[in-house]
Amino acid sequence: MSAKGPAATRQTPSMTDAESLARAIHERVMLVPYDPAWPGRFAAERARLLGRFADALRGVVHIGSTAVPGLPAKPVIDIMAGVDSLAVADALMAPLLEAGYVTSAEFNAALTDRRWLMRHAAGHRTHHLHLVVHDGQLWRQRLAFRDTLRADPALAERYALLKAELAARHPDDREAYTRAKGEFVRAVLART
Repeated sequence: MSAKGPAATRQTPSMTDAESLARAIHERVMLVPYDPAWPGRFAAERARLLGRFADALRGVVHIGSTAVPGLPAKPVIDIMAGVDSLAVADALMAPLLEAGYVTSAEFNAALTDRRWLMRHAAGHRTHHLHLVVHDGQLWRQRLAFRDTLRADPALAERYALLKAELAARHPDDREAYTRAKGEFVRAVLART
């Protein structure tokens, strides 16, 4: 991952931005109980993004587990921002880096349906930003998954139990943790 421009966020006096980034990149998978402050953290970042990129973004929504009331989650706000095309997403990368995000060119090169960026503070991830084609397949799937969990507390509880099991199994491998949730996510989407 590379960081450009001013520091993404305030750091503790003893930690440089580079040290914070290195710790955030290698942060363990740890779930915490739902925090009612998460929607406010999303709203603040949404307003910041729209204040800078309103002409390019066709929608900015809260996704992921922090968007489901009551669901334990990694304390990272997942944001999905809609764009007209991945070419628009690619054009936004440099301005987003200047706005305090960081990213991995290698990771993004492997993505065919989105672009990914992250914000961090004091060695912890704070936000993940997913740039996707507005109202495209991925956009609709992620909203459907979120909305299904919001509407079905029993299903959300099953997901919480799975996430806890997977976080214990893959505490140092975020990619393995995410891949292991795939079957559950596909089964939920098949119902919608």
